[in-house]
Amino acid sequence: MPIIVNLDVMLAKRKMKSKELAEIIGITEANLSILKSGKAKAVRFSTLEAICKALECQPADILEYISTDKS
Repeated sequence: MPIIVNLDVMLAKRKMKSKELAEIIGITEANLSILKSGKAKAVRFSTLEAICKALECQPADILEYISTDKS
């Protein structure tokens, strides 16, 4: 998939555990794990906003687009 989720990188930079972030933003650890692994099909803007607020970052710090176009 061309969208890469760098949530684990931001968690490491902020020295925060997934469990702590899940509690702060109000989602389950399982749902955060799905998001972290890149297996999520969608992310709500409200969730993205909460993550950015908790990690003091921008959406581009978490989500990255890598083209798979070979032409």
